Amino acid sequence: MSEDFAPDLITLIDDENVEHNFEILDTIENEKGLFYALYPVFDDAQQAVSDEGEYYIFEVIEEDNEEQLAEIEDEELLDELAQIFEERFEKLFSEE
Repeated sequence: MSEDFAPDLITLIDDENVEHNFEILDTIENEKGLFYALYPVFDDAQQAVSDEGEYYIFEVIEEDNEEQLAEIEDEELLDELAQIFEERFEKLFSEE
């Protein structure tokens, strides 16, 4: 089986040192920065079925010469990015 269609996965570690796995749905790079749209990956099939389907948007920042993901606190920027991601998702899924 070809690996060409395997999802891009990333593991984030929260403040309590708990690992969370996400699929990278899309990225946006513009004059405001680099941003990821991430969707949680569940180990338990029941969790996946009951999930509300929400994705998360994070900003890539550099800290101590390492790239890290940070929550976006600017609501206006978050809304702008969500609109861009939603339009891209809609276009992607309407073509399939």
